[in-house]
Amino acid sequence: AVVSTQSKQWYQRRVHKQWYQRRVSSGINAESMEAQLAELDVKYQDANEIATRNGRAALAKLESRIRELELEVGSVQTKTGDNMKAYQKTERRIKEMVFHQEEDKKNQERLSELATKLQQKIKTYKKQIEEGEEIAAINLAKFRKAQQELEETEERAKIADSQIINTRSFRAGSMI
Repeated sequence: AVVSTQSKQWYQRRVHKQWYQRRVSSGINAESMEAQLAELDVKYQDANEIATRNGRAALAKLESRIRELELEVGSVQTKTGDNMKAYQKTERRIKEMVFHQEEDKKNQERLSELATKLQQKIKTYKKQIEEGEEIAAINLAKFRKAQQELEETEERAKIADSQIINTRSFRAGSMI
């Protein structure tokens, strides 16, 4: 801003000098030119003061805007950092969930295999139970048959005993 103001001043002096030289060469009164020069100098100083004030105001506005933007950038950086942390946390959570899902899937497969094996064992046990029941039924039938034969044999033995006793008593009675 200072360089720009200085270059404006240099240009204005040059233009003023050229104007002054044209006036002198055209024969205008030096006094009137001095008055005009003084008047132009006052106008120049007024314009320079106004430009300086406006430049300072504009500079202050720009500096204020820079501070606002710096605060906004800081706020955005903070939010971005928070968002990155949340993103990373979510990524970790997703990885954990995928890991647990894979573990659950493996466990489910193991349990399915175990259930299949248990069902096969149950079928085997049922078959063995059925075979055992058949054998038990056969043995029970044999036992009942043997028991019935035993009862029949005991009954025949009683009958035979009673016949032997009768025969002995008959013989003993005939011998007396």
